[in-house]
Amino acid sequence: MSDWPILHEYAASGNCYKIRLTAALLETPIERREYDIMKGETRTADFLANVSANGRIPVLQIGDRFLPESNAACFWLADGTHLIPHDRFERADMLRWMFFEQYHHEPNVATLRFWMRWIGVDSLTEVQRALVPVKQEAGKAALSLMDEHLAVHDWLSGPDISLADIALYAYTHVAEDSGLFSLDDTPAVQRWIARVAAEPGFVAMGV
Repeated sequence: MSDWPILHEYAASGNCYKIRLTAALLETPIERREYDIMKGETRTADFLANVSANGRIPVLQIGDRFLPESNAACFWLADGTHLIPHDRFERADMLRWMFFEQYHHEPNVATLRFWMRWIGVDSLTEVQRALVPVKQEAGKAALSLMDEHLAVHDWLSGPDISLADIALYAYTHVAEDSGLFSLDDTPAVQRWIARVAAEPGFVAMGV
C-alpha cells in the first residue's frame, strides 16, 4: 500500500468527485478504489466491517483511519491551503455554502439525477414519484439562489475558488442529467461552471 490517502468511491457520484477534484487542484496524489453501488458492493460484510459501518461512500482512508462524508474529506485535503479562505468571515461563509449544498442542493439536484438516470422513472416507488415535483422545485430554488449570488460574485466565498465552489460544482455541472433542470435558466451559474473548469489542475468527472 502507498502512503497516499485512499479514496473508496463510486466514480459517477458527485460526492466522490468532490474529493478527486479537491486533490487534483491541490496536486495531491490519492489512490482510488472503486465500488459498484448498484451491485451492493458497499453493503458487503467486509466493507461494513473495514471501511464504513453505514455502507456508504465516499470514504477517505488516511493510514488506518477512515473519514466518511465528502465535505469533511475535502476539508482534510485542503486544510492549510488556498482552497480554504484565511479571512475568518470568508472561511465561515465557505462553510455556509457547504452546508447549503448538503441541506438544500444535493438532496434535490443530486437525488433526482440518481433517480432518473440510475433507477429510472418507471422503477420509482409511489413515494419517490410524489417527491419528484417537490424536489424539482427545491432544486430550482437552490440553483436560482446560486445564480443570484454568482451574478455579482466570481466565486461563492471570497475572491478566489474555495471548497464551497468545489462542493457545489460537483452536482451543479451535471444538474441537467435528470432532465428536470436547465442551466440555461441560470446564466451566472453557467459562467461560474466555466471558471471552475478553467482552474489549473482541473479534472473532469469522467463518468
